Amino acid sequence: MREFLVEITTTIPEGTSQDEVDRRRAAEAVRAKELAAAGHLTRLWRPVGERRSIGVWRAADEDELHEKVLGTLPLHPWMTLTVTALESHPNDPGRPDGTS
Repeated sequence: MREFLVEITTTIPEGTSQDEVDRRRAAEAVRAKELAAAGHLTRLWRPVGERRSIGVWRAADEDELHEKVLGTLPLHPWMTLTVTALESHPNDPGRPDGTS
């Protein structure tokens, strides 16, 4: 699987009831756990003081990432996504052999 850096900004549409927001957020937490268990969501952060998230996601390709992974998130209709495909760097200290 390929890795992708995904920046997500969620904007709740005006007039959306708090019940709907709460329902989607609860469903989002459940779906995120499912995607993590399946190996698609590997890390997720929220920048200090901001209402967006940055995560490392895995999928076979960008089409699968959008259609079968991110597209299944309950908050997806309210999201703006920036996706960057990643590849290993030869100097990555996390690489066990240090080679590409």
